[in-house]
Amino acid sequence: MRVAAIQFEPTRGPSSGSLFRLLPLVEQAAADADLVVCPEMAATGYLFPSAEEARKVAETPTGPTFQALSVIAERHRCWVVCGFAEDAGDVLYNSAMVIAPDGTLVFVYRKLLLYDPDYNWARPGDAGVAILEMGGLRVSVGICMDLNNPHFVQWLADARIDICAFPTNWVHEDTVDMHAYWQQRLAPTHTVLVAANRYGQEDDTPFSGQSAVLSRAGVLTAGPRAGDGVIAVDLRPLFSATLQGVPDGR
Repeated sequence: MRVAAIQFEPTRGPSSGSLFRLLPLVEQAAADADLVVCPEMAATGYLFPSAEEARKVAETPTGPTFQALSVIAERHRCWVVCGFAEDAGDVLYNSAMVIAPDGTLVFVYRKLLLYDPDYNWARPGDAGVAILEMGGLRVSVGICMDLNNPHFVQWLADARIDICAFPTNWVHEDTVDMHAYWQQRLAPTHTVLVAANRYGQEDDTPFSGQSAVLSRAGVLTAGPRAGDGVIAVDLRPLFSATLQGVPDGR
């Protein structure tokens, strides 16, 4: 199982061109990965002051972002997970779409534990969690603050989740080692976190970059503090016992 996390800085707002700029990175990652993870609200920016403003960028799960990413997923026969603002009619959610290698939408995960600015426009998730089988491994999805939810972390452990696809907009704090903190949160689990983070700044809020693939045991690979790009790693050696007898490739 080869995994890739995309680091990206979107421009906030509708018609910003962020999706157009994101797609080449997804294409690059998909060319050599079985699972590609994009950041939280990857094509829209993040800090919206109201539901009225967020609704300008919100879309249904099969909207423009899905339509663009599903073509790439099907072309490269890989899974793609991407954060987006979900329009569910009367309410909005901070969500992540899960696209299968045949280009179909198989699950929409809704962020369970909201960050303070999310409450300006989003409702806490009500779609539950999912266990997806990918190449012989158990894979699930979480979004950003969910890693601070002890119930979510315990579920990762109890469900024996091998990989958590983790779209995030993790805020930068000078006094916190983000990777060390993520490792600490994963301590009860054997889960590998594929964390696709944004960087840059919206209003007065700086974001961390440093997208990473890591577990409680350490960082397998990580990106820089800033800059668009793709980080990737092959997890088959890590899960060799689990994957014994499972054919390599797609």
